[in-house]
Amino acid sequence: MIQLPKHIAIIMDGNGRWAKKRGLSRTQGHRKGLEALRNTVENAAELGVEFLTVFGFSTENWKRSTDEVSDLMGLLRFYLKNELQTLHKKGAKLRVIGERDRLAPDIVKLIEGAEALTATNSRINVTIALSYGARSEIVSASQKLAQRVANGEIQPGDINEQLFEDCLMTSDLPPLDLLIRTSGELRISNFLLWQIAYSELVFTDTLWPDFDKACLEQALADYSNRQRRFGAEDVTGAAE
Repeated sequence: MIQLPKHIAIIMDGNGRWAKKRGLSRTQGHRKGLEALRNTVENAAELGVEFLTVFGFSTENWKRSTDEVSDLMGLLRFYLKNELQTLHKKGAKLRVIGERDRLAPDIVKLIEGAEALTATNSRINVTIALSYGARSEIVSASQKLAQRVANGEIQPGDINEQLFEDCLMTSDLPPLDLLIRTSGELRISNFLLWQIAYSELVFTDTLWPDFDKACLEQALADYSNRQRRFGAEDVTGAAE
């Protein structure tokens, strides 16, 4: 029997390479990637995953060409307008983390509307990281705690891991069990750096637009075969 992770995260990588292999534009690759996201949300829900967090747009992605960023923002608007009702009907609760002040006001309004509409859904919790960077998130959490110390609310010695986690954007999410990255790249790319401390990692050569239910099932099977010790000794007595 497969031991399912409660919370999985995905770095959705490979849209551009998928498009290039087919002589298509990067925008067409990103559009195909949206289809893969739609299918993955449904597949994850069917398989019993309760929480899904995906890396949609990083703080570093703002450095891409103006045209590509504009296309990506257009696709984001399309997703929030056209996929929302489908997500809602399928019982998905949607939330967005990241630096919203860098997004256009109309996109922020669409995000707020999507979160409000799906707030009571419970089939699967979907978190999209937009304009998100883990280093920035950690700095922000540190600043919040520093301000509490300055205000006299807490002492420096009161700060512990739980207090720190309470200041992160993911404070209302359960621990991250599994991180999947597509496209064959073997790096984390500034995503959920604090949260992955004891997560299992699965890297697949599959480009994101080609990531289907079979790929997700394989990642979940890989996870199920891992022995999670969280720093404790294994059965041989060797420290992790």
